Amino acid sequence: MKREELKKLNLTDEQIDKVMSLHGADVESMKSKSEELNKTNESLQSQIAERDKDLKTLKKQAGDNEELSNQFKELQSKYKQDTENLTKELQQTKLNSAVDSALGKAKVRNAKAAKALLNLDEVKLNDKGEVEGLDNQISSLQKTDGYLFDQGSKEPYQPQGGGSKTDPDPVATMTNIFKGEESK
Repeated sequence: MKREELKKLNLTDEQIDKVMSLHGADVESMKSKSEELNKTNESLQSQIAERDKDLKTLKKQAGDNEELSNQFKELQSKYKQDTENLTKELQQTKLNSAVDSALGKAKVRNAKAAKALLNLDEVKLNDKGEVEGLDNQISSLQKTDGYLFDQGSKEPYQPQGGGSKTDPDPVATMTNIFKGEESK
């Protein structure tokens, strides 16, 4: 989606900015999901290749039953440990993606800087895939470090009565006094 296409639809710049912001958040969400799926796919492919290699080795060494039983137990413990490690890694990737998505929705200008100010040890991913403990930190960060967030365009400060000059010109007043004229 390009700005030129939206301009052809006769949208105002403000409407275009809002559409692009929403579209950007969707794109970031899809990127994080894609990264998550790619990482999962890569880890599963490597697991399958390693297990195929181990099975071929086992077939070659199937001569001694006791030795085979020991190797089987070793492989089971190895696979269990590998699965636990990959599960932890996948959970961390999901958490990072969810945090990035939440920061994108909060319109953070620099996600890396914002992440550095967050206490990610308190952030957890629940069973539903929702992030817990992040919203309070983001709102606190918006109050303390508002410059990290895109607040949109703000109206310029214009106090009432500040638009026109109501005080008389002091030079003209003094000139009129010396001329003997009254000030108006």
